Amino acid sequence: MTRRLAFLLAMLALAGPARAQNLTADLSSHIIGITTGFVGANLTLFGTVDKPGDVVVIVRGPPADMMVRKKQKVLGMWINGSSALFHDAPSFYSTASSKPLGELGSPDILTRHMIGLDNLKLQTAEPVAEPRLSEFRAALVRSQQELDLYRAAPVPVTFLGEHLFRADMAFPANVPTGTYSVQIVLLQGGEVIGAQTSSLIVSRIGFSNGVFSVAHHHALLYGLGALVFAVAAGWAASLVFRRG
Repeated sequence: MTRRLAFLLAMLALAGPARAQNLTADLSSHIIGITTGFVGANLTLFGTVDKPGDVVVIVRGPPADMMVRKKQKVLGMWINGSSALFHDAPSFYSTASSKPLGELGSPDILTRHMIGLDNLKLQTAEPVAEPRLSEFRAALVRSQQELDLYRAAPVPVTFLGEHLFRADMAFPANVPTGTYSVQIVLLQGGEVIGAQTSSLIVSRIGFSNGVFSVAHHHALLYGLGALVFAVAAGWAASLVFRRG
């Protein structure tokens, strides 16, 4: 709470210079460290605007290739059928907004800035004709939503007075690592009059980073270590039961 208050006071101090550039915003932290027992994280974004308007925040995770497969029933069994590979899809997507997304501006504005899941650009590595493309796209969005990595409903952007605003952004325990883009857009009368982009780093640190590195880069060593640990744990447990 003390850190947030200090950050708020700093933003108030910047309110004067901010009026020369319409919009100034910053995160309470630009790093999320994933350690053992990580259960998610919450960050606060504070900002100031020169003119009254609507503020929307778009958070995109690092791009990744995602495969979507369509199940089909053959001889009473469900098997993988046709598939589509989406290239450079954001691994995480969420928004914050001072009003409902559909009321921010025209469909062209929302599409141009990828505001809302319906306007998220998801491109396949190979051309896919409609309506299959829409089906694959919907399946990808649905699977990411089930993992809490794509969020359709924006969290509120709250104005604290006429110029100062804040938004609380939550990240789940399974948040992907990498560099995130946090874009803040100021709209007035449905038109964009200011924008700013910040970076957010999500990284494993400490012991969990070592385990992750060994598991992904030295799979055989990791497997042998896990086997030795399991045998040792079983042997220790047997000794306890014998003594009992």
